[in-house]
Amino acid sequence: MANRPADPVLTLPLLEEVRFLFHGFGLKGWSLHNLKRRWGAFRAVTLRQVHSDRVIYVDQVPASPPQADGAFTDRPFLFLVVKTADCLPLLLADPEKRVAAALHCGWKGTAQRITEKAVRLLQERFGCDPRSLRAGLGPCIGPDCYEVGEDVREVFRQACLPLDVFRPASGPPGRYLLDLAAANIFQLRQAGLREAHLGRFFFCTHCRPDLCSYRRDPLQPGRSINFIGLSASG
Repeated sequence: MANRPADPVLTLPLLEEVRFLFHGFGLKGWSLHNLKRRWGAFRAVTLRQVHSDRVIYVDQVPASPPQADGAFTDRPFLFLVVKTADCLPLLLADPEKRVAAALHCGWKGTAQRITEKAVRLLQERFGCDPRSLRAGLGPCIGPDCYEVGEDVREVFRQACLPLDVFRPASGPPGRYLLDLAAANIFQLRQAGLREAHLGRFFFCTHCRPDLCSYRRDPLQPGRSINFIGLSASG
């Protein structure tokens, strides 16, 4: 982590190395207003997130947030924003083709392979080579805290996703702990990304009070602002 402790935005060195790229994973209390004030040249593109596998191309700020859980662009000065409170924010960038993407990965989107789909869309539209793509995984709920039921595990089984991202939880049978980050890393590897181009935080949103968590604070969870965008040159 390359941030000072007082910095309200976390960044990954893997993505910082791309000179024309701006990105961040906001801590609790960091808002769209803060984002606009800090980087005034950029315009924020937000989504109406519905836990789907829909990933859309954007070239301008839409009149209203489109229904989707991911967006990608090749246009400068747009911040692609996803909001999370335990779900995984996943950012993609191609230094060769100068494109970026932001994904909201809950268990439903993960089971629908939203991450693999995003990589495929970048290949089809821009000719991206997965081996050139870089992926940054932000803070999400950790594998010791994300308890789910047999129904979630069954959805993953039917989607032919690996079940080793689940382990039995203590207590009654039929309860499991899900490693959400590992499930999406599997998809990145399947899509052809290089191991050296995968960066992540190991912070658990449920355990850290400076991160937003729906499971910890269901009445007032807040939402973390996660973003990525391209400058005009670099």
